[in-house]
Amino acid sequence: MRRAIVFGATGGIGHAICTELAQSGWSLYLHCHTKWQEACQLSQKLMQQYPEQDFIPIRLSFLAENSDLSKFVQDLLPLNAAVFAQGITDYHFVNGQEMSQVDDMIKVNLTTPIKLAGLLEPLLTKNDFSRIVFLGSVYGKQASALEAVYSATKAGLTAFSQGYAREVASANLTVNVVAPGAVDTAMNAMISAEDMNKVKEEIPAGRLARGSDVSYWVNVLLDKRSSYLTGQTIYVSGGWLI
Repeated sequence: MRRAIVFGATGGIGHAICTELAQSGWSLYLHCHTKWQEACQLSQKLMQQYPEQDFIPIRLSFLAENSDLSKFVQDLLPLNAAVFAQGITDYHFVNGQEMSQVDDMIKVNLTTPIKLAGLLEPLLTKNDFSRIVFLGSVYGKQASALEAVYSATKAGLTAFSQGYAREVASANLTVNVVAPGAVDTAMNAMISAEDMNKVKEEIPAGRLARGSDVSYWVNVLLDKRSSYLTGQTIYVSGGWLI
């Protein structure tokens, strides 16, 4: 049985990823931090649709201490894949940003995913094929004002994936990044309608990405046939910021 853990399963993109992977026959750990009820409801819904697969809600704060991260991984069943779809942002000029928020963003978006990748590696490499996919951002390539720290964390994921992919390629573990542009999710709901319309005008495809636009590429990267693609960042942006 193929099993993946989807971090941030209750977010807009994470939910779409879980739905698509379930359709492709994956059993899943559905991770959340605060939205436990939503994780349980999604798990129950998928179990009804795919009764021969397992769907297990699981909770972890990405601000947790190192010992808690280790314990979390020790309690997991065997895995073929890990998808990191969690993330936070904060729209501020750097000199107006709370330093604690800077710390949290770096930890949630970059530091903890790196630590978890290392902790999960022994579980993943026990299989004949395994996958790690990080959710990056076009801002990891072309950074954004008011999201400079967020942009730095996403750029860090791309750099980490390039180096880490070289370390684990011989163990049949691929490491890639799917980097969306503007996606129609709650994270972008804080942007005013006027500003969002301006963004849409800049996107050659003429619309925001849907969760399914992103989940498709995650599904492709988790396929067993994708074993020769590693260390890459795939920009799913509708032509925005090319």
